[in-house]
Amino acid sequence: MPVPKAELHIHIEGTLEPELAFALAARNGAELPFDSVAQLRDAYRFEDLQSFLDLYYRLTDVLRTEQDFAELAEAYLARAGAEGVRHAEIFFDPQAHTGRGVPFSTVIEGLSKGLHDSAQRYGISTGLILCFLRDQSAESAMETLRAAEPYLDRIIAVGLDSAEVGHPPAKFAAVYQRARELGLRAVAHAGEEGPPHYVAEALDVLRVERIDHGIRVLEDPALVERLVRERIPLTVCPFSNVRLRVVDQLADHPLRRMLELGLVATVNSDDPAYFGGYVHENFDGVRDALGLSADQLRTLARNSFEAAFLDAPTRTRYLEELAAYQF
Repeated sequence: MPVPKAELHIHIEGTLEPELAFALAARNGAELPFDSVAQLRDAYRFEDLQSFLDLYYRLTDVLRTEQDFAELAEAYLARAGAEGVRHAEIFFDPQAHTGRGVPFSTVIEGLSKGLHDSAQRYGISTGLILCFLRDQSAESAMETLRAAEPYLDRIIAVGLDSAEVGHPPAKFAAVYQRARELGLRAVAHAGEEGPPHYVAEALDVLRVERIDHGIRVLEDPALVERLVRERIPLTVCPFSNVRLRVVDQLADHPLRRMLELGLVATVNSDDPAYFGGYVHENFDGVRDALGLSADQLRTLARNSFEAAFLDAPTRTRYLEELAAYQF
């Protein structure tokens, strides 16, 4: 039985498995530049973040209807429930869809249908995090936030993703300020391919509560001390870091060092359909490659619940379940 855990860094579009992509393409009359599932899987060899994003956005073209988004969410939940996930805070990228003519309402209504009653059906509580594409303009992000206002009861936070280098967090200061005025929490990708000072900027300018990725903070000892002191969680994605060439191999991943330094690290799957493993595979992978102890694995799982945007009773319930788990 997999360890109980929360997943805090999961892009719903990144759970689009090749089989579902071909099924949706056939249903919607969308063309894919691949002849088979096997050929598409062979394309999952990436040189860097941008080479991944090029394929990622190309495949989103098959997502066109509420039913498509609902099926995507349900497929993730079924997989996550079997992997010990008790709570999932799920990123979605509205601009990747509205930019090709799919209304915001279609995206949010479809995802909402897929996540409806997730606790009863899959044993998973969920929340949606609206992500802005940082390689698009701040004005586009603000338009997206305005489009989201009628649906704020379904969104718990805003985030920032896509190509990091050259797109510092401060670019979106006004958007994040408006999101806070609307009562939304805040997270941001930083310190994956971008420099450590992007992490500090996300904290100081965007006032985020969590950093997504953040592995490059180890290059700045003062920043590490701050993150430890302020208990800022980092949503680390080991398989992703290897597949996107941020880390050469899993045995070189800095996660063990992050734990030893006292950083509030968590393990997540990022875009698992593309990176070769969902969250349980990531847990098993770092356990074996880094020689993590049962106590360290328990710390990772505990960190995930403590870092989640949960109410106190729900968090306590999940932590009690984890405390009873036998590693």
